[in-house]
Order: sequence, then C-alpha cells, then structure tokens
Amino acid sequence: MSTAVSPLAPRSVPDLPPIRGIRIATGAAGIKYRDRTDVLLMSFDEGTAVAGVLTTTRCPSAPVDHCRQALVGGRARVLVVNSGNANAFTGRRGVATTNATAEAAAELAGCSPDEVFLASTGVIGEPLDPAKIVSHLAALAEQAAPDGWLEAARAIMTTDTYAKVATASVRIGDVDVRINGIAKGAGMIAPDMATMLSFVATDARIRPEVLQALLARAVAPSFNSVTVDSDTSTSDTLLVFATGAAGNAEPAGADDPALAEFAGALDALLLDLARQVARDGEGARKEIQVTVEGASDPRSAKRIALSIANSPLVKTAVAGEDANWGRVVMAVGKAGEPAERDRLAIWFNDVRVAHEGERDPAYSEAEASSAMRQDIIAIRVDLGLGTGRWTVYSCDLTKDYVAINGDYRS
Repeated sequence: MSTAVSPLAPRSVPDLPPIRGIRIATGAAGIKYRDRTDVLLMSFDEGTAVAGVLTTTRCPSAPVDHCRQALVGGRARVLVVNSGNANAFTGRRGVATTNATAEAAAELAGCSPDEVFLASTGVIGEPLDPAKIVSHLAALAEQAAPDGWLEAARAIMTTDTYAKVATASVRIGDVDVRINGIAKGAGMIAPDMATMLSFVATDARIRPEVLQALLARAVAPSFNSVTVDSDTSTSDTLLVFATGAAGNAEPAGADDPALAEFAGALDALLLDLARQVARDGEGARKEIQVTVEGASDPRSAKRIALSIANSPLVKTAVAGEDANWGRVVMAVGKAGEPAERDRLAIWFNDVRVAHEGERDPAYSEAEASSAMRQDIIAIRVDLGLGTGRWTVYSCDLTKDYVAINGDYRS
C-alpha cells in the first residue's frame, strides 16, 4: 500500500454514524501487510436483508462464488472481508478456505453459512491460509461495536491511499433512516457490475427483492461507469444490507413513492464512492470525467465514453496537461459505435477545442492549456447524431501506475 495520499483525496472525511442493527470489528491477521488491519467483521441483526452485484468475469474468486449462492436466500447475519490476498485462482484450497471461514463465522453467529458473506482482495493466485482469518473471528465477534465505519474502510484497503466512505440520512415515509457506505479500489478497476469491493448498509426496512431492484438501477451510472485501467477484477463485490431496525413501513416495491428519497440518496452515495475510487487510481493526479452526448442511444454513448476513458493515449495526455483532442477523436473512432467525423465537437472543461470535425475556429492554446491544469478534466464529446448521453469517471495515467504494479507482489 502506498504511503503517499493521493492529491485528489477528499479534503474532509464525513462522520459515519452507527447503523442500528450492525456491529463492526477489525483486526490484524498479517495476511500480507504488517502493522495494519486486514480483516473486517460486520454482524447483523436477525432478519437483515441483503442484495448484491458481483463480477461477471469468467475467472471469479472463491468468495464471489460463495456470495453468488448466498444471495439467493436474501438474508445476512455476518460479513467477513480480508485484504492482502484475493483468494482467487486458488483452486480447491480456495474453496476450502471460503467454506472454513463461512462455517466458523456461522457457528459464532448461530446462523447458516448461507447467511455469511465473504470478500477477499489482494494478490491473485496465492493460497490463503484459513487459520489466519478463522483464528481471529471469535475475538472480533466479541469486540464488535456499533461504530467503527472508518476503521472498516481502512481494513479493506490494498493499494488505496485513503479510506473511501460516504453517508446519508433520508426519510421513508415519516421515518428517518441512515445509509453508510465504504469502498476500496485503486487498480484493476473496470467493473462489470460494481467495484473491487464496496459495502453499503442501512437501517431501513426493505425486502431483499426490492433492495436488489434499487441496487441494479443505481450501479449502472456509478460503479459500472468508473474505470482506472480497463481491467475487471476477479473479486468485484458490491453488497447492500438493510437491517430493518428503523421500523419504517415496508415499501411495496422499488417504484413505491415512499422510496423516492431513499433511492435518490442511494444513487448519490454509490456515485460518490465510485468517484472516490477513480480519484484514487494508482498514481493518479487528475480525475477525468468523460461525457458523450448526441449519441444514437445511451448504450452507444457509454461505449464511446469508456473507449475515451480507457485510452492510454488520452490518459497520458491528461497527465501531461496536453490538450490533444486528436487522441479523443481516435478513441471515438475505434469504439465501433455510430459516429461521423465531420459532426464531432470536443471540449476540455469549458474550452471547445474542436467543432464540426476540425479545430475550433476560436481555438486558444493558452485557454486550452489553462483548462488542462485543473484537478478535474471534463472531456465532453458531442456526436451530433441523437439524444444518447452517458458519463464515465476515470483518472490520468502516470509513471507511478507502472511503478506500483511493476512490483505489486513484492
């Protein structure tokens, strides 16, 4: 893990209040990192609903397989997370470690292993000794307390330079409810569901199927629209837990008007966490926001936006503060989506650099260079074809990214 905090880290960290029905503990198991916490345990009151989205990679980790099966039941009592080892591509030993951890946690909680949710992040291909986690579970269960959200976010970090947290307070009907969320991720970020790891909890009373519908909507413009390096992790896991302790009337469905404020807050919280992931991209110095509009449809707009955001040439141009719109044109053209060269317009922040397929008649190198010196670079492309629009969040590509990943296993 890097010791230098990203220059894009939040200026302040919100206080995350306790969520009724949840207790948290963290510990140091020495899985990879010395002198830091690397195991997280959350315990939930009986009846807690759970929803989740998981990586669609064809090479998922053992914990992802476990969560996929456990989500069928829709109920959760325990979450156990470790950092430093992904328990991915570990064969039968990986499955055995997952089973041993789930069974030990279930015994402590007095529940079924299908009510235990697991996640692991870190090095792929290294066997994970279950004893390193299982031996700490009893003490963690004993120590678990309602507060500790910031410590939880720190325990799941790998190459992250800061803990990623967010919180919101809203109402369902006439009842106040809270939502807290944490995330980790800095590299191997091009989710096809969520981000590397993210856990959200609320004291709202919401049935699992309704919670799943809300999550499926919220993940598309947030975690599924963030990329650091175009690489989808084996471990991507986003879980949302609802304890029901707030005592609100149970919503009839995802479109229940009583859920409107909650749904909006969930959308905003996930986008906040996703942007924090992009801003902590390994070696990042600038956040890139790519908005494509005027596309044939939103799906096409998203594919083109991802083509731009994932382009090493675009990302290095941003790192070098070079307003090189030619690289954006290249990324639009290679996306394989409908586009007409002579209709393109391109902006860097508020400076239009290209119009109708050529350099803007009023182009100013000084204005463009000034725009590229900002911490946030908003690249906007108008295709002039339709009404499709999408925004993707990313970061620049610096020499530090190579340094961090060149010796990641060392």
